[in-house]
Amino acid sequence: MERGAELYNKYLRGDNEALEQLVIGYGDGLIGYAYCFLHDFAAAEDVMEDTFATLIVKRKRFVSRSPFEAYLFRIARNKCLDRLRKAKRETRLDGIELAATADIEDDALKVVRDEKVYKAMLTLPRDYRTVLYLMYYQGFTVDEIVAALDKNKKQVYNLLSRAKAALKQLLIKEGIGYEDL
Repeated sequence: MERGAELYNKYLRGDNEALEQLVIGYGDGLIGYAYCFLHDFAAAEDVMEDTFATLIVKRKRFVSRSPFEAYLFRIARNKCLDRLRKAKRETRLDGIELAATADIEDDALKVVRDEKVYKAMLTLPRDYRTVLYLMYYQGFTVDEIVAALDKNKKQVYNLLSRAKAALKQLLIKEGIGYEDL
Protein backbone atom coordinates (compact mmCIF):
# COMPACT_ATOMS: atom_id res chain seq x y z
CA MET A 1 0.00 0.00 0.00
CA GLU A 2 1.34 3.39 -0.90
CA ARG A 3 2.00 6.18 1.60
CA GLY A 4 -0.94 8.43 0.58
CA ALA A 5 -3.46 5.62 0.91
CA GLU A 6 -1.98 4.65 4.29
CA LEU A 7 -2.31 8.22 5.56
CA TYR A 8 -5.86 8.57 4.28
CA ASN A 9 -6.92 5.30 5.90
CA LYS A 10 -5.28 6.43 9.18
CA TYR A 11 -7.30 9.64 8.94
CA LEU A 12 -10.49 7.63 8.44
CA ARG A 13 -9.67 5.78 11.66
CA GLY A 14 -9.49 9.12 13.52
CA ASP A 15 -5.88 10.26 13.13
CA ASN A 16 -6.19 13.96 12.20
CA GLU A 17 -2.42 14.33 11.94
CA ALA A 18 -2.52 11.96 8.98
CA LEU A 19 -4.77 14.43 7.16
CA GLU A 20 -2.30 17.23 7.91
CA GLN A 21 0.48 15.09 6.43
CA LEU A 22 -1.61 14.52 3.30
CA VAL A 23 -2.13 18.27 2.91
CA ILE A 24 1.58 18.93 3.41
CA GLY A 25 2.57 16.16 1.02
CA TYR A 26 0.10 16.85 -1.78
CA GLY A 27 -1.06 20.46 -1.30
CA ASP A 28 1.54 22.22 -3.46
CA GLY A 29 1.24 19.64 -6.21
CA LEU A 30 -2.53 20.02 -6.31
CA ILE A 31 -2.20 23.80 -6.51
CA GLY A 32 0.19 23.54 -9.44
CA TYR A 33 -2.05 21.02 -11.16
CA ALA A 34 -5.16 23.18 -10.68
CA TYR A 35 -3.27 26.21 -11.93
CA CYS A 36 -2.70 24.38 -15.23
CA PHE A 37 -6.47 24.35 -15.68
CA LEU A 38 -7.49 27.67 -14.18
CA HIS A 39 -4.59 30.12 -14.66
CA ASP A 40 -5.61 31.68 -11.37
CA PHE A 41 -3.50 31.07 -8.26
CA ALA A 42 -6.27 31.89 -5.76
CA ALA A 43 -8.71 29.58 -7.55
CA ALA A 44 -6.04 26.86 -7.65
CA GLU A 45 -5.60 27.17 -3.88
CA ASP A 46 -9.38 26.92 -3.48
CA VAL A 47 -9.43 23.75 -5.58
CA MET A 48 -6.74 22.23 -3.37
CA GLU A 49 -8.83 23.06 -0.29
CA ASP A 50 -12.01 21.76 -1.93
CA THR A 51 -10.23 18.52 -2.81
CA PHE A 52 -9.29 17.88 0.80
CA ALA A 53 -12.74 19.03 1.93
CA THR A 54 -14.20 16.31 -0.29
CA LEU A 55 -12.02 13.75 1.46
CA ILE A 56 -13.15 15.06 4.84
CA VAL A 57 -16.87 15.27 4.06
CA LYS A 58 -17.29 12.08 2.07
CA ARG A 59 -14.92 10.04 4.23
CA LYS A 60 -15.11 7.31 1.64
CA ARG A 61 -12.82 4.35 2.21
CA PHE A 62 -10.15 4.29 -0.48
CA VAL A 63 -10.23 1.02 -2.35
CA SER A 64 -8.92 1.24 -5.88
CA ARG A 65 -6.57 -0.37 -8.33
CA SER A 66 -5.13 3.03 -9.16
CA PRO A 67 -2.81 4.86 -6.76
CA PHE A 68 -4.16 7.24 -4.14
CA GLU A 69 -2.36 10.12 -5.91
CA ALA A 70 -4.37 9.48 -9.06
CA TYR A 71 -7.57 9.41 -7.01
CA LEU A 72 -6.68 12.71 -5.33
CA PHE A 73 -5.72 14.43 -8.59
CA ARG A 74 -8.89 13.15 -10.25
CA ILE A 75 -10.95 14.85 -7.54
CA ALA A 76 -8.99 18.06 -8.17
CA ARG A 77 -9.52 17.73 -11.92
CA ASN A 78 -13.26 17.42 -11.43
CA LYS A 79 -13.25 20.48 -9.15
CA CYS A 80 -11.37 22.46 -11.83
CA LEU A 81 -13.78 21.40 -14.55
CA ASP A 82 -16.72 22.38 -12.34
CA ARG A 83 -15.19 25.84 -11.85
CA LEU A 84 -14.58 26.25 -15.56
CA ARG A 85 -18.16 25.24 -16.38
CA LYS A 86 -19.48 27.65 -13.78
CA ALA A 87 -17.28 30.47 -15.10
CA LYS A 88 -18.48 29.77 -18.62
CA ARG A 89 -22.13 29.92 -17.51
CA GLU A 90 -21.51 33.14 -15.60
CA THR A 91 -19.73 34.64 -18.58
CA ARG A 92 -22.62 33.73 -20.84
CA LEU A 93 -25.18 35.10 -18.39
CA ASP A 94 -23.36 38.31 -17.53
CA GLY A 95 -21.73 38.91 -20.88
CA ILE A 96 -18.50 39.64 -19.04
CA GLU A 97 -15.25 37.98 -19.96
CA LEU A 98 -13.52 36.51 -16.95
CA ALA A 99 -9.82 37.34 -16.91
CA ALA A 100 -7.19 34.96 -15.61
CA THR A 101 -4.46 36.42 -13.47
CA ALA A 102 -1.17 36.92 -15.30
CA ASP A 103 1.19 36.90 -12.35
CA ILE A 104 1.92 33.92 -10.14
CA GLU A 105 3.07 34.27 -6.59
CA ASP A 106 6.53 32.89 -5.99
CA ASP A 107 5.20 30.20 -3.65
CA ALA A 108 3.22 28.61 -6.47
CA LEU A 109 6.42 28.01 -8.38
CA LYS A 110 7.79 25.53 -5.83
CA VAL A 111 6.41 22.68 -7.92
CA VAL A 112 8.20 23.71 -11.07
CA ARG A 113 11.84 23.20 -11.90
CA ASP A 114 12.15 25.88 -14.54
CA GLU A 115 9.96 28.97 -14.58
CA LYS A 116 10.38 29.66 -18.30
CA VAL A 117 9.43 26.13 -19.31
CA TYR A 118 6.49 26.15 -16.93
CA LYS A 119 5.17 29.43 -18.31
CA ALA A 120 5.62 28.18 -21.85
CA MET A 121 3.77 25.00 -20.91
CA LEU A 122 0.85 27.06 -19.60
CA THR A 123 0.27 28.54 -23.02
CA LEU A 124 -0.35 25.09 -24.47
CA PRO A 125 -3.89 23.69 -24.78
CA ARG A 126 -5.29 22.38 -21.49
CA ASP A 127 -4.95 18.66 -22.31
CA TYR A 128 -1.31 19.15 -23.32
CA ARG A 129 -0.31 21.10 -20.25
CA THR A 130 -2.19 18.67 -18.00
CA VAL A 131 -0.39 15.55 -19.23
CA LEU A 132 2.98 17.31 -19.17
CA TYR A 133 2.39 18.56 -15.64
CA LEU A 134 1.33 15.17 -14.35
CA MET A 135 4.23 13.35 -16.02
CA TYR A 136 7.11 15.74 -15.43
CA TYR A 137 6.16 17.79 -12.39
CA GLN A 138 4.23 15.20 -10.40
CA GLY A 139 6.10 12.12 -11.62
CA PHE A 140 2.98 10.20 -12.63
CA THR A 141 3.35 7.10 -14.74
CA VAL A 142 1.28 6.67 -17.88
CA ASP A 143 -1.04 4.31 -16.00
CA GLU A 144 -1.57 6.91 -13.27
CA ILE A 145 -2.30 9.58 -15.89
CA VAL A 146 -4.79 7.21 -17.52
CA ALA A 147 -6.56 6.85 -14.17
CA ALA A 148 -6.43 10.58 -13.34
CA LEU A 149 -7.69 11.80 -16.71
CA ASP A 150 -10.09 8.97 -17.49
CA LYS A 151 -8.47 8.30 -20.87
CA ASN A 152 -7.03 5.16 -22.39
CA LYS A 153 -3.28 4.53 -22.81
CA LYS A 154 -3.24 5.32 -26.51
CA GLN A 155 -4.92 8.68 -25.88
CA VAL A 156 -2.39 9.50 -23.17
CA TYR A 157 0.59 8.51 -25.32
CA ASN A 158 -0.79 10.59 -28.20
CA LEU A 159 -1.36 13.57 -25.91
CA LEU A 160 2.15 13.29 -24.50
CA SER A 161 3.70 13.08 -27.96
CA ARG A 162 1.76 16.06 -29.27
CA ALA A 163 2.32 18.06 -26.09
CA LYS A 164 6.08 17.49 -26.19
CA ALA A 165 6.25 18.48 -29.86
CA ALA A 166 4.19 21.62 -29.24
CA LEU A 167 6.29 22.57 -26.21
CA LYS A 168 9.50 21.99 -28.16
CA GLN A 169 8.34 24.28 -30.95
CA LEU A 170 7.26 26.94 -28.46
CA LEU A 171 10.57 26.80 -26.58
CA ILE A 172 12.56 27.02 -29.81
CA LYS A 173 10.44 30.00 -30.87
CA GLU A 174 11.05 31.67 -27.49
CA GLY A 175 14.81 31.04 -27.80
CA ILE A 176 14.93 28.60 -24.90
CA GLY A 177 17.36 25.71 -25.44
CA TYR A 178 15.19 22.62 -25.68
CA GLU A 179 18.23 20.31 -25.70
CA ASP A 180 19.12 21.34 -22.13
CA LEU A 181 15.86 20.04 -20.67
